[in-house]
Amino acid sequence: MAEGQPHLSIQMSDSNTNGIPSRKQSSPDLAGGGGSILTFHNICYHVKMKTGFLCCQKTADKEVLRDVNGIMRPGLNAILGPTGSGKSSLLDILAARKDPHGLYGDILINGAPQPANFKCTSGYVVQDDVVMGTLTVRENLKFSAALRLPKSVKEREKNERVNQIIKELGLSKVADSKVGTPFTRGVSGGERKRTNIGMELITDPAILFLDEPTTGLDASTANAVLLLLKRMAKQGKTIIFSIHQPRYSIFRLFDNLTLLATGRVLYHGPAQHAIEYFQSIGYECEPYNNPADFFLDIINGDSTAVAMSKTDETNTGMKPRAAQNNRNMYFKLAEKYSNSAYYQETKAALENISLGNKKKTKAAFRQITYANSFLHQLKWVSKRTFKNLVGNPQASIAQLCVTAFLGLVVGAIFFGLKEDSAGLQNSSFITALTMMNMIKSVICCISLCSRHEYISGYYRTSAYFISKLMVDLIPMRTIPSIIFTCIIYFMFDLFLFIYGPFFTMMFTLMMVSYTATSMALAIAAGQSVVAVANLLMTITFVFMIIFSGLLVNLTSIMSWLSWLKYFSIPRYGMTALQINELTDLPRYFKLARFINVCVFICRWCTGDEYLKNQGIDASSWGLWQNHLALACTTVIFLIIAYLKLHFMKKFS
Repeated sequence: MAEGQPHLSIQMSDSNTNGIPSRKQSSPDLAGGGGSILTFHNICYHVKMKTGFLCCQKTADKEVLRDVNGIMRPGLNAILGPTGSGKSSLLDILAARKDPHGLYGDILINGAPQPANFKCTSGYVVQDDVVMGTLTVRENLKFSAALRLPKSVKEREKNERVNQIIKELGLSKVADSKVGTPFTRGVSGGERKRTNIGMELITDPAILFLDEPTTGLDASTANAVLLLLKRMAKQGKTIIFSIHQPRYSIFRLFDNLTLLATGRVLYHGPAQHAIEYFQSIGYECEPYNNPADFFLDIINGDSTAVAMSKTDETNTGMKPRAAQNNRNMYFKLAEKYSNSAYYQETKAALENISLGNKKKTKAAFRQITYANSFLHQLKWVSKRTFKNLVGNPQASIAQLCVTAFLGLVVGAIFFGLKEDSAGLQNSSFITALTMMNMIKSVICCISLCSRHEYISGYYRTSAYFISKLMVDLIPMRTIPSIIFTCIIYFMFDLFLFIYGPFFTMMFTLMMVSYTATSMALAIAAGQSVVAVANLLMTITFVFMIIFSGLLVNLTSIMSWLSWLKYFSIPRYGMTALQINELTDLPRYFKLARFINVCVFICRWCTGDEYLKNQGIDASSWGLWQNHLALACTTVIFLIIAYLKLHFMKKFS
């Protein structure tokens, strides 16, 4: 028989009184081998769902899992089911990564409650990649080893562990190649997935969880990944993963299968006995049909491969066509499973295990522990952040080049301002464009810490936050401000070179950029959808521009609206630049004023008079109070961003 085709000559085992086969014993190598045995008892999970719109919203209770029981032994334990069946929720619950609110039941490891830091000591490979694309495979693994292995482990031993994993995962040829980003080509999809797995194997966990490990991979690569997991399982690891619709060459690797539909268990037992079980309740798999597809077709009730024998029709009282069209097929399948020998044996084994443990384990979901100190984490996270900055020219060098180019363009447009009303008007536009240039690049530079790394105990929120500010955000806001100031300061021909105004202008641009960045961080922190964060930031910036003093004279705004100007970051920057530019300068501007009779009357005015007409305090305190306001606003926004990250959702 060709490889990839199921073998269909299945021997029927002894049946019980209900005509359902008795469960055969698992292979001996799955019962021990030094791995951990995870058991879950009467797992029920409910979530609150909001329906309706705005004021008409209603909260409804949705049942995700209902009375789920099972045993996961060393080997490959697959959780299979259609979309929305609850397989990812069950995986997260077993890995202690699901919000305990609405969760009932117990999870035991080798008959004992889950350790309080179970999610930090076990391995969990998320569906999306968490490796840094600008780093090499070896550098990503060394980062995981440096933070997840205790500091008592010597550097040489950590490097040996990294080299061992690279060899075991077959990554030797690409060990020093960059993983790759959307802009730069890197390793293949299978090698990237193996790197993700290697990040979790650093701590040599007894239990490894994987969420849809074959997603985004072609059939051959997916098969190679599962073969890798199979070799690991044979070494005694307990591997638990969710999967949607594997091909037969992958399905035959499974040791244990849990089949779910709408949160109910339809089968839990040896994977190779699943066809035999469904055959016993009236469903026969066609020749050359993939068993995984066959199970999903039974659940959906829409397969031409489903057939029921006359004997089974008599026992169940259902006709095949009626069963196919029944929307509640999974309820009947769940009921059949609850009457099977597989369920009875599983239930009996779970009862024996739970007799020696009465302690509830829900409180164990909350603790995150760290293997290293704050300073050690700060060192390595800063080091990775710097490497990512240097290795990602799209976010560093390109941004500096764009800043320099815009400075030259703006400088060329407004080159050589004249001492008249047009020059004063252009000067106002210059300050506005300068503010926009400092703010516009903020949105594209926001990237917050990986929730997976935080939950897994890689680093503290404070270590990541400080390293991000020191190595990434502050340099990428400071250098563009210096470049932009050096270009436009002399091209505008506003005044001779004076040290004070030059550095005041540079400092003002830096403060505006820092404040805008901190506000963007405060908005983006905790947002899982980038588009929503960008939308909120755009709306906020537009609001600030309206009350910046560029579009309307702030002294003419009604009093019940004028207080909004204090929330405008560009206003503080524009005010400071105008004071710096126009105060006590030996030049006069011809200013046109519009009066009630619609006649233009021209008169000469000084820069101080212009500032007074704009309601701007031209004193030295008027200049520095804007800088103080920007500094205070920056601190407030950074505190908000940090608190949002610190208290962000720690569960899936």
